[in-house]
Amino acid sequence: MTFSLGALAVPGIGHAAAPALQAWPLATAQRTGIHDVAPAPDGGVWFSAQRSGHLGWFDPATGRVELIALGAGSSPHGVIQGPDRAAWLTDGGQQAIARVSWPDRRVRLYKLPEGTPYANLNTCAFGADGNLWFTGQAGVIGKVDTKTGEVALREAPRGRGPYGICATPRGDVWYCSLAGSFIARIDLASGDSHIVEPPTKDQGARRVWSDSLGRIWVSEWNSSNVSMHDPRARAAVDRWRTWKLPGANPRTYAVYVDERDMVWLSDFAANAVVRFDPRREAFESWRHPREAANVRQILGRRGEVWLPESGTEVATHLASVV
Repeated sequence: MTFSLGALAVPGIGHAAAPALQAWPLATAQRTGIHDVAPAPDGGVWFSAQRSGHLGWFDPATGRVELIALGAGSSPHGVIQGPDRAAWLTDGGQQAIARVSWPDRRVRLYKLPEGTPYANLNTCAFGADGNLWFTGQAGVIGKVDTKTGEVALREAPRGRGPYGICATPRGDVWYCSLAGSFIARIDLASGDSHIVEPPTKDQGARRVWSDSLGRIWVSEWNSSNVSMHDPRARAAVDRWRTWKLPGANPRTYAVYVDERDMVWLSDFAANAVVRFDPRREAFESWRHPREAANVRQILGRRGEVWLPESGTEVATHLASVV
């Protein structure tokens, strides 16, 4: 199905022509609980089926959906494509990182060390060291050594809160803490976290993403801001920039930066997708045609932006060049 997104009537922000939004209601026998999405190497799109315990895959050309069972008690949160072209998922239900090889669809679990308290696994990213780094909202940072399969955990600074995580083009790994309201760079050799404080107090940093220059973009759930940290800036005054999303009471959840360094965000309160152009410092916002879309992590590939509607069991696609 194809819809036209309605532009939000917000004074003082730019409006492009409403982009075409293609929607794929997930035709499955059970509710999947779609959470995050990631482009698959075959042109399909993966999604984490948090409620049903699957890696989902659908074909945009036909709308066909396939569910790959991850194991008893599975409840995956994040999903990404690894450098090995496999799907990697953080599976909080199984206290494990799940790898699904592609296209043969073999599932391998990397379990957290036995006796580990519930970690509430969240999201993951590959660093320059070739290893998978991941967050646990209960207060852990972890690593899967992809050569040995060993899983190591460290307590996160300030305890509960680690949420979104990303890698820069040079392979540095950054994460944010929703409860701790900070971002941090992981020392890939030691596993230590180097905290960087955003300028807004108690902002609720929820997700992070890097642009092509290695600048870290942060979606701030509590403050309704999007902020940007430039680790290369010499002067302290140049290390942070912050912008408030348009509208009366926005709620910033996801952030994703496309290949043109355009910043995409989801606004839960306005039920909208938001695009921010850093060069013009201008926002454009479009409402979803379905109520309570609740878009989680946005991801994409060249010319495409993919939006998982966790509230409606719909996967949606928006061309990034609009």
